[in-house]
Amino acid sequence: MSCSLDFIEFVCQQIEAVGAIRYRKMFGEYMIYANEKPVIIACDNIAFVKQHEAIETLMAEAEKGYPKEHYILDVSRADHAAKVVAILAEVLPYPKKRKKKE
Repeated sequence: MSCSLDFIEFVCQQIEAVGAIRYRKMFGEYMIYANEKPVIIACDNIAFVKQHEAIETLMAEAEKGYPKEHYILDVSRADHAAKVVAILAEVLPYPKKRKKKE
């Protein structure tokens, strides 16, 4: 089951205080970007964030799930979700640019 567009838009609204938020459909699921950094993977209407030491304390009580043992982000708590995303947007790298085919 893929994510609904309503869920993706809700997640984006919850974290909009972080800065420029956008999403991209990928393989039937979505990647949500904050300030051009990929911070949330959304699958089956669940928001996942990468396990990173910078958010370890904030996410200590969070459930974990697949893909690749990510934290499940409770997006219903906008302040908490925005805080987690803001930290990740600071510490995660920008995606690598793809080389254009000639």
